[in-house]
Order: sequence, then C-alpha cells, then structure tokens
Amino acid sequence: MTAIDYTQKIPNNVDLSSDKRLQRALEHWQPAYQQWWHEMGPTDFETNEIYLRTAVSVDSDGWAHFGHVKMPDYRWGIFLEPQQQGRVVPFGDHLGQPVWQEVPGEFRTELRRLIVTQADTEPASVEQQRLLGHTAPSLYDLRNLFQVNVEEGRHLWAMVYLLHRYFGKDGRTEAEELLERRSGNADHPRILGTFNEPITTWLDFFMFTMFTDRDGKFQLLAFAESGFDPLARTCRFMLTEEAHHMFVGQTGVGRVIQRTCEVMNEFPDADPAEHGAIPLPLIQKYVNFWVASSTDLYGSEISSNAANYFAAGLKGRAYEEKKYSEHTALGESFMVERPENGSLTRSEVPLRNALNEVLRSDYLEDNQKGVDYWNRICEKANLSFRFSLPHRRFNRKIGIYTGLYFDLEGAPISREEFERRQHQWLPTPEDRAYVTSLMKPVFEPGKIAGWIAAPSKGVNGQPFEFDYVRL
Repeated sequence: MTAIDYTQKIPNNVDLSSDKRLQRALEHWQPAYQQWWHEMGPTDFETNEIYLRTAVSVDSDGWAHFGHVKMPDYRWGIFLEPQQQGRVVPFGDHLGQPVWQEVPGEFRTELRRLIVTQADTEPASVEQQRLLGHTAPSLYDLRNLFQVNVEEGRHLWAMVYLLHRYFGKDGRTEAEELLERRSGNADHPRILGTFNEPITTWLDFFMFTMFTDRDGKFQLLAFAESGFDPLARTCRFMLTEEAHHMFVGQTGVGRVIQRTCEVMNEFPDADPAEHGAIPLPLIQKYVNFWVASSTDLYGSEISSNAANYFAAGLKGRAYEEKKYSEHTALGESFMVERPENGSLTRSEVPLRNALNEVLRSDYLEDNQKGVDYWNRICEKANLSFRFSLPHRRFNRKIGIYTGLYFDLEGAPISREEFERRQHQWLPTPEDRAYVTSLMKPVFEPGKIAGWIAAPSKGVNGQPFEFDYVRL
C-alpha cells in the first residue's frame, strides 16, 4: 500500500484499522503527543497558517501536497514504504535469509535500544528549535523552520509505531518516555549529547540542519538496510523527508556566506561586522563546533555494539547493497589511529568493530560536498577565503579521542595549547553575543534580514514574496 489514508484519526498506510488493539494504543498516545507539541513545539505560532507540505503517498515522486495549515492541525501519521516481496537480510551472519517481519526474540533488547535512540532525536530537535520563530530572518525561513519541525514530529510517530506494534508493554513505556525527556534538562535530558545543545540563533539552526541532520541521514541509511523489514521500510521513507532538512541547512549557511561576500565586496576595507554581516572566519568557527559535536553521534571508533548489530543484521552500512560486494565484513580490517603515549599509532581493527568509523567516514565525505558548495560562493565573489572541515579528532567528547586535545588538522597538542588557541577555532561568548544581536525578526513578505541573502527560488514554485506564513 502506497497511498495514505487521511480519513482515519491517525493517518497511515499500514492498515491500522485492522488491528484494533494497536489502534487504541496509538490513539491513547496521540493526545499526549499533542500536549507535548503544545508545550514544547514552536512557541506562539499555533494559530497561524503555514504553507506546509504533507505526504499523500510514499511513492518516490508526486508524494507531497502543499497548502496552508495550522501546525496543531498537521496530519502526523505512520507511513512505510511498500514491502518488497522476497527481500532477504543483506548483511551479517544472517545474510541471504528472509527478512524478519516480526522482532527476533534474541535481538529484542538491542533492536528496541536502536529504535529508542533514533526516536529520541526527533522530539529533541523540535525542543531545541522551539524559540527560533521569534527571530526568523524572513517568512520563507520561518516556513522552512516549521516544515522541519512538523516532519521531525512525524518521524517520532514513525518510531513510536514500531515501538507500539512490535514491542508490547515495553514499547508503550518507551513511547511514553519519549514525551517526558527534555532537551537540555539537567535531570531528564535527551539521550545523545548533541540534542541537548542550545540552538538560540539561526546560524546554529542552519549548522544543525546541515551537519546534525546529515548524521540523521546516515543513521537512517544504515537502518534502511536492516533485516528487520518494518524498520527498513520506515527509514526509507523518512530519508525522503530528511533531504529537505539538509537542503535548509546547506543553502541557509550558503546564503549567510553569500551576504557576507556581498558586504565584503561593497566595503573591501571594512570588517563585515561593521555592516551587519557575519565574518567568514566566525562562520568557520560555527562549522568547527557543529561538525565536532555531530561527529560524536557515531559513537566510539572501536565498538563491540556496532559489530554485534551488524552481525545480527539489525544495522548495516550506508548503501550496503549498492556500495559493497562483500556483506559479512569478516576477514577484513579498518585502519584506525589510536592515541598512545601522546602520539598516534596506526593499527588495524577488525572491520565489524570499526563500523562506526566507516559510517563516520561516509558522513564526513558527504559533508565535504556541502563545504565545496560554500567555497564556490566565495570563489564566484572573487574572495580567497575557503571553508574546511575540522579533523574528525578535533574537540571530540565521545570515543577514543575523549579527554585528548587536537588542532583542526588532527595533530595532538597539549591541553594548555588547546585552551590558548580555542578562541581561534570555536565560537567565543563574544562571538555568540554578536550573532545573537543580529537575530531580529523580519516578518514582512518579500523582506529579509541584512545578515543573510534571499534564496534563489521559493518553495514549490512560489515567489519569495509569497505569504509562506500568515501572521
């Protein structure tokens, strides 16, 4: 089934009405979700009509409908890609066996942990971004923020369906807990550290959707290969929506860079900050911070959990079936640079134990494409500045480099040197104060804040002057 039934209380394409017990359980969870959205979703815009896209099918094209809708009335639901007949487990120890339509008992705990961790990121990002509407640089950007928010809410629904449908009482308890944790709460925080970071400015938001949502892309790609077929089908459709979030981030940062380049060319002898733009080196500092934080999300470089998930057929590599010809990851190794006595030693690690690092490498390679996009903006403006990614060892809080210090190129340095130079590499309180000072709302159609350029085109063929948000 590809079409989505919007006549039901919970829109879905999984024939929810045929399982009355599951339907009642999800309908019981629905008011709690709506209350969470009211308390922790975007503030003060519940009565406004937003030009949002809503999925009407899970086909690869023609799946979205655009129209003005109030966010609390958005039809969140449960959408899975169609089941592929004859699909087999594409990797691990169960390679070639029929995929599971029910949870294998021996992997129940591990699979639930994976789903809960992914699910927890979805409401977390909504909570992190809930105040940004007050300082939107344009109605176009305000609309994009809300589109990201409602889709993160739908991704939560996707994972909660799996918990309710396949994990019984334990799943229902986990689903309730997802609405009780809070981003940044000292007593009950979100599971992953990056999702407790405050997002107080639009520069942070664009960096988050560029780098942290890109982490989400690669985690979903790994789950899309899963031998647990309902998870794979769920994640494949989530990836379709995730692409918009990364577009918002990459083009958002690009528009900030473009505006700064325009100011630099207009006032070549002045600091761009004197004219309300964000200096390019300061943008680079935000890149360094968010890349390092998002790189942590892949976990430790050497991981028995990653090996076990792969062996079990629960979580593969990104593009497992397309990219690799050998799918057991046995008898192969991966080179990892381990810290030893103040220096780095290259050593081979069994490939299965290094799969977090394999996924991290794919992620960083994909990030580079976005950085190249930004550098073309500088090049077209005839400016010599070029953006770069910090080394994967820089400013890490998780993994084998935790508690150690490296420069942007990944060279080991002392704690004292890092503390002496970190103001060159990471946003200082003064930097953040300056960026915050620029965050003034612009809510007039066709107008935009002075620190960011207008987009090259609008949403769904609409002009930039369109009433994307009806205030």
